[in-house]
Amino acid sequence: MSIEYLGLSNINGPLIALEGVSDAFFDEIVEFVVDGKERKLGRIVEVYEDKAIIQVFEGTTNMSLKNTHTRLTGHPMEIALSPDMLGRTFNGIGQPIDDLGPITSNLKRDVNGLPLNPVRREYPRNYISTGISAIDGLTTLIRGQKLPIFSGNGLPHDQLAAQIVKQASLGGDSDEEFAIVFAAMGVKHDVADFFIRTFEESGVADHVAMFLNLANDPVVERLITPKVALTVAEYLAFEQNKHILVILTDMTSFAEAMREVSSSKGEIPSRKGFPGYLYSELATIYERAGIVEGINGSVTQLPILTMPNDDITHPIPDLTGYITEGQIVLDRNLHGQSIYPPISILPSLSRLMKDGIGAGYTREDHQDLANQLFSAYAKVGDARNLASVIGEDELSPIDKQYLAFGKEFEERYIGQGVEENRTIFETLDLGWELLGLLPKEELDRVDTKILDKYYHSAETANQITATSSLGSIANANLDKAAPKEDK
Repeated sequence: MSIEYLGLSNINGPLIALEGVSDAFFDEIVEFVVDGKERKLGRIVEVYEDKAIIQVFEGTTNMSLKNTHTRLTGHPMEIALSPDMLGRTFNGIGQPIDDLGPITSNLKRDVNGLPLNPVRREYPRNYISTGISAIDGLTTLIRGQKLPIFSGNGLPHDQLAAQIVKQASLGGDSDEEFAIVFAAMGVKHDVADFFIRTFEESGVADHVAMFLNLANDPVVERLITPKVALTVAEYLAFEQNKHILVILTDMTSFAEAMREVSSSKGEIPSRKGFPGYLYSELATIYERAGIVEGINGSVTQLPILTMPNDDITHPIPDLTGYITEGQIVLDRNLHGQSIYPPISILPSLSRLMKDGIGAGYTREDHQDLANQLFSAYAKVGDARNLASVIGEDELSPIDKQYLAFGKEFEERYIGQGVEENRTIFETLDLGWELLGLLPKEELDRVDTKILDKYYHSAETANQITATSSLGSIANANLDKAAPKEDK
C-alpha cells in the first residue's frame, strides 16, 4: 500500500528531506505532485529513523515546503521492457522522447540490476568487428568484454562512437542477432542531434536503443541513465538471445554528477572531491557486462570517458582501469596531425584479445602480426627520439626504414576515413603490407611458418604488382589482336 505525505521538511538543491515517514527503504521511487498538476519522480538515497533524503530526477524547480504532495511507491526504479525498444529514443530515465508513444509491456525490471553469478559466467570468446583497423587489429573487442575508450576534451570521441555504432557487427559470416544500446550522459543538444541524425542517415537506427541525458537535464537523472541502459541490454541479451554492444558516453559526466550530489548530501570527499564510493559505483556498472552459461546472448561494454587535463592518473580513468579489461587511448598529438581516429597504440591494450582471435575466430596470423606491429612501432619511437638529437641524416639505414614505417603506419593503418569500414582481412593484409617496409630479419615476433606464408618485402610486392599489371596489359593486347569469330 502506498502512503502519501503533504509538505516537505527541507529542500537543498536536487535533494529533499521528508520527516515522519514509515516503512521507507533505500532506492525506493517517490512520486511528487507540485501545485496539484506537475508530476516529478525521485529516489530515496538515505534513510535515518523517520527521515528520508530523496533525489528528485527532474530537479526541485517550483517545489516548496507546502505545495508538494509526496507518495512512496513501495518499489525501486523500474523500466518497462520490450523488443520494440530497438529503434526508439528515450530520455535519461527511460521515458520515450521520439513522439512514438510509450512502451506497452507488462514486464518491468529493477534498473539497479543484479551482479552476474560468477559461477554461471562464460569466458568471453569471439570478437566484435568495429571496421576500425587500430581496434580490430591491435586491441580487438571481444564479446562479453568491457573495454573503455580514454579520450580528452576536444578529441573526436563522439565521432568515433558514432562510427562504431554504424559499423559494428559480429563479423561477415555470423547469422546471430546483434544490436546496440547507446547511452549519452550530459551531452549538448548539437551532439545529441549529431548522434540521432547520423544513426538515421546511415540506416542503423532500427537496431539501436538510444538513451539521451542532455547537458541541461538534471544531474540526478545522469546517475540513473547507465543503469537504465544496461537493464535494457541485459533483457535483450539474456531473454531475447541477442548480442548487445553497450556504448556509454561520457562516464566522466556520470562521475561528476555523483560528486555534485555527494557534496549536496554533505558527505566527506575523497580524491579530487569525488565520494569514496566512486569505485564501487563504477564497478556496479562495468560488471554488468558478460556472457551467461547456456544463454545465446552477451553484453559487451564500450564506455567512453574524457580524462580531465588528459591525466590518465585522474581518479575516473584510474579506477576504470582497475575494473575493466584494457583500454583504448586517444592521442592529442595524432589528432593534431589530422590522423583519425587518433588512437595511441602503445598505451592501448585488450587483455582478452588473445582468447577471441586467431584460427577459428579471425585468422591464424592475427596474434603474431599484432605483436610484431606493436614491437615495430615501439622502435619507431626510439628512432624518432634519436633523430631529434643527432638529426635524421645521421641515422642508420635501418632507423630510417623504421621512420618510413612509422609514417606509413600512422597515416594508413591508424588513420582511416570516417566512412571507411574495413573487414578484419583487409586490416590484417594491410598490416603485412606495412611490415614489408622492414627487412625480414627485423620481424622477430612472428612464427617462422607464418612469416614465410604472409611476408612480402615492399620490393617483392611492387614486382608482383608490376608483373600482374604487365600481364593484364599483354592479355588485353592479345584480346584486341585475336580475330573475332563470326556468329
